[in-house]
Amino acid sequence: MQSLFSRLFSLLFTGLASSTSRRSLYLSGIFAYVVMLTGCGSFGGGLGSTKVHLKDEEFGSTDVFTHSFPGTERNSCEAARRALLSQGYVISDSRLSFVKGRRKFQHDSDIHAEIEFTVVCAADSKGSNSTTVFANAVRDRYSLKKSSNSASIGVGALGSVSLPFGASDDSLVKVASETIPTGDFYGKFFELVERYLDDSSVNSDEDIEKKEASVQPGAKKLSESNQ
Repeated sequence: MQSLFSRLFSLLFTGLASSTSRRSLYLSGIFAYVVMLTGCGSFGGGLGSTKVHLKDEEFGSTDVFTHSFPGTERNSCEAARRALLSQGYVISDSRLSFVKGRRKFQHDSDIHAEIEFTVVCAADSKGSNSTTVFANAVRDRYSLKKSSNSASIGVGALGSVSLPFGASDDSLVKVASETIPTGDFYGKFFELVERYLDDSSVNSDEDIEKKEASVQPGAKKLSESNQ
């Protein structure tokens, strides 16, 4: 910066020592040079002030989205499915170690929200009697977009005339989507899973097969004859 000012002063004194026409030419050039430098400096400062810093995703040892339960993958995911059903979620996919459900919310007449809840159950190790449940909830927000329709009518020599009849076409437009990070939200879900996991009605197919195999053939025939 200091070398720049010294250069400007040298140019100024050189121009003053010259003729009148050259002096005015030097002064005009110096003025334009200063204006250009000032504009570049302010433009660069503006770019620096509007720079967006994105927060990087951090993978840490957190237990917000996970919880360990005793039992098999089947039992844990069945308990998770019942926990979601108890809160009004519609189950869209349910497998041995995977459950997905969706629930809709209407907080305002123009704002609509949906939560898609995904649960994955994985055994801690081969032959282990404990399972880790991974939960993830994504919340989508939609806004009501209104658009009016008009109809065109042909009127002789006047051609086509557009007349609004008051009809409107409303549609929901997604405005936001985020993963719910609140630990309390998942904590309540895991409490529900534990409640249904302790319920004696949650049995795996293996347990049912063992009970059926333990029934004597004579007892099964007697049961069939009574029916």
